Amino acid sequence: MNPKLPKPLYFFLSLTWGIITTLAGFFTALVMLATGHKPRRWGYAWYFEVGKNWGGASLGPVFIKDRTNDSAHLKNHEFGHSIQNCYFGPLMPFIVGLPSSTRYRLRRFKEKVLKKSPKTPYDAVWFESQASRLGDDFMKWHEGRVK
Repeated sequence: MNPKLPKPLYFFLSLTWGIITTLAGFFTALVMLATGHKPRRWGYAWYFEVGKNWGGASLGPVFIKDRTNDSAHLKNHEFGHSIQNCYFGPLMPFIVGLPSSTRYRLRRFKEKVLKKSPKTPYDAVWFESQASRLGDDFMKWHEGRVK
């Protein structure tokens, strides 16, 4: 999968093929704006910071992340999910969104309640490693174009 996605194509795909997840993201953005959160940019996406120590969630060209982790890796990863939305479109909630959310919650339960560390890295499953790779590769390509 090629992360070299021109901005017009990214938004065209997000607003057509990926409209289901994008609408959820726009609704989330409205809620965030209404509650006084300020949007920031990463790649072509907007993101909001909410809470502490929970990671992030991507909804098309909008993602939310915790305030405590400002790493480029987390932002690239969440932006990578927005690129996946352009590729997978209406299938995104079913083949990436729900499995990713379920997996994250099971891992957190295991860590917090059962006090056990997960045996595999977070990116061990294909949709998470793909999101990280797409986000990292896109940002390298994008930064090369901007400089």
